[in-house]
Amino acid sequence: MLGTKSVTSTEKERSAPAPGQAPLPAANAAALLRRNALDHTIADQPAVRFEDKVWTHGEYVANSRRWANLFLARKPDGPFHVGVLLDNTPEYLFAFGGAALSGGTVVGLNHTRRGDNLLRDIEHTDIALIVTEPRHEELLAPIRGRLPCDVLVVGSSLDHALLSVGEDDPGLEPDIDTPWMLIFTSGTSDAPKAVICTQRRIMVTGSRFSMMLGLTTDDVGYVAMPLFHSNAVMVGWAPSIVAGASVGLARRFTASGWLPDVRRYGATWFNYTGKPLSYILATPEQPDDADNTLKVAFGNEGSPQVVSAFSRRFGVEVIDAFGATEGGVAVQRTDNMPVGAMGLVGETVKVVDEDGHEKPRAKFDGDGRLVNADECVGEIVNTGGVGPFEGYYNNAEANERTTRFGWYWSGDLGYVDDAGYLFFAGRNAEWLRVDGENFPAGPIEAAVARHPDVVIAAVYGVPDEQAGDQVMAALILRDGASFDPAAFAQWLDAQADIGPKWRPRYVRVSDELPATATNKVLKRTLVHQKFRSDRTGGDPVWVRDRGEDVYRPFTSDDEDALRLRFAKSGRDRFWDL
Repeated sequence: MLGTKSVTSTEKERSAPAPGQAPLPAANAAALLRRNALDHTIADQPAVRFEDKVWTHGEYVANSRRWANLFLARKPDGPFHVGVLLDNTPEYLFAFGGAALSGGTVVGLNHTRRGDNLLRDIEHTDIALIVTEPRHEELLAPIRGRLPCDVLVVGSSLDHALLSVGEDDPGLEPDIDTPWMLIFTSGTSDAPKAVICTQRRIMVTGSRFSMMLGLTTDDVGYVAMPLFHSNAVMVGWAPSIVAGASVGLARRFTASGWLPDVRRYGATWFNYTGKPLSYILATPEQPDDADNTLKVAFGNEGSPQVVSAFSRRFGVEVIDAFGATEGGVAVQRTDNMPVGAMGLVGETVKVVDEDGHEKPRAKFDGDGRLVNADECVGEIVNTGGVGPFEGYYNNAEANERTTRFGWYWSGDLGYVDDAGYLFFAGRNAEWLRVDGENFPAGPIEAAVARHPDVVIAAVYGVPDEQAGDQVMAALILRDGASFDPAAFAQWLDAQADIGPKWRPRYVRVSDELPATATNKVLKRTLVHQKFRSDRTGGDPVWVRDRGEDVYRPFTSDDEDALRLRFAKSGRDRFWDL
């Protein structure tokens, strides 16, 4: 029988888990897997589901033992790092299990990286062996001659190597502070950094989330976010091995495949980061969308209106929390938070300038418009310490910058209102300066995303021909919608929280924006592409001239004239940046 699920008051009181408030489930990750294989209440329960196949916890640990023996047979003299270049397949989780039992470290390689950038990641993390699959082996072809390590391929050389080793438990007891994974940051504004995640951190985080979500052996997680990202590991997979639950894997996230997969696996929780909720909402609505097994979705970077609409449509609680791979900042979610707030900051989380001085509280006018962005926006820090952050691998400069004064510096911008609620204002690179006024892109982006035809909005600064920046917005519209230049300008002007200087000068309309594998829009790529027709792939760009009340097409003649103005002002380099 079709129907909708209600969100109970108990569910509404859930909040994002705070670091350090969960016990260790075992002495180390190896002991945790052994427990799952020997405990009769867990061993025969599903652990991994992939397409039509199921592995019990006992079978999962048996496979992990074989992988551990393979890793030990190839253990180098230096760092014991195994690069994994796979989609979300069972082999990825077997590699995790093998590393747990052998004391190795999985390095999640991002399959959206190419050429020298991918080689840089491999060399930077001292990888001694790469495990990949045929569809990604071709990514290694251009750099194969420069790789510092061997490559094993699923379905061929890897299978032969696994047959050559036994399935006995190697019997090791790795130290709990052994790095279990190196997880690269998204690299939306800088080169990715490799975050150290020890067995301790992953198990504690898995324990916290399993308790928060109330998981039992009957629960099923749906993991479609890539397993080289912290969200998939910490929220998707780790709680399942702590609770003796299972996960259903999707090779990659697709909006159209999400609900069929949820129903096929009987998923009860779902992790996300970036824009997946928006992409799912953009699919045609069906009367039985809420007929599914999901109880809760947990992630970050969902806009308030998207979170609310997703919860209503699919009958699922959505917990959208502030989060980063490093995990150094936690805020307290409450009932009836202001729209867009991430939570209460408490005593140690602050917004500061580059010297560590706390910024003034945010002020708003009668229309709810932020009026002191130049004063109140700063970097979000944890003055109480670095939390669960265990450092970046092979990056002393980034470690020093992130832990100055013994604090954790998030690299994210925010502001705090008089009640102590924290609001996200973008990344450190997302400051704009228009006509001498500094302000963040985040609040503009949140406002533009409210437009009923907008599925994804990205707001960023592009260079002005004379000085500073101009505001540019890149949009993905819902299916069937078209950009109406007059109506869009009129709608923007009616938004109380978008002041005149915050209104986008340029608007780009696209079917697809450059993004990371975790669906975070790559702002640095958009900034580089700007309004240039040779970089925007044929996407239409619209411009709104100063004093005009409508957008018009940004033509090739406009582009030529603008470039001449850049040259006349001596700002040619900004055209090419």
